[in-house]
Amino acid sequence: MDKLRLMVVDDHDVVRMGLRALIEAQVDLEFVAEASGGQDAVAKATMHRPDIVIMDVRMPEGNGVEACRELRDKVPGIKILMLTSFSDDEALFNSIMAGASGYLLKGVASSELVAAIRSLGEGKALLDPEVTQSVLQRLRTARFEDGDPKLRRLNAQEDRVLELVAKGMTNREIGENLKISDKTVKNYVSGILRKLEVARRSEAAAYLSRVQAERLNRQD
Repeated sequence: MDKLRLMVVDDHDVVRMGLRALIEAQVDLEFVAEASGGQDAVAKATMHRPDIVIMDVRMPEGNGVEACRELRDKVPGIKILMLTSFSDDEALFNSIMAGASGYLLKGVASSELVAAIRSLGEGKALLDPEVTQSVLQRLRTARFEDGDPKLRRLNAQEDRVLELVAKGMTNREIGENLKISDKTVKNYVSGILRKLEVARRSEAAAYLSRVQAERLNRQD
């Protein structure tokens, strides 16, 4: 059986060293790369093609959420496990919208982290049990009724495409999900960028995440 290939992204040397030692102690896991910031993570993951990236949410050199979104776009099939010291509703929301496959707190036991890695390798998604259920409920119910003028410019199909872009799906994955061609998806994405007045799909996803997060905060 092939080993799961892992990469660690954290701005603290001690954390990276600890995670590397934990990974290398497992017979079914392989450590392939590490990075200390978001942009470095994108470059190295594109080069080494790990199966799973363990990513810190907050880093001074490149936000983990933005790096997650870029990795999902550039390395199809990659899984991102966000690891953070903070039980932060907004960070969780943005991580999920960016396409993260899992979200755990750094206080998790080593055995639980290894189990989580293996679960991701099996195609499962997971969240730390300490993360509040209220966020999940709000994620399920959040839609575009926020009244944002730019989002109101989108038609129903563009809404669906934007939601999938925000989840980190590639054009091919979106096409398969919606049963439309890659070219049609590309046309929808171009229209979305124009209507939201942004230049890149990552900016469109960030725009949606920001609007939805603001709407959820207003509900508190």
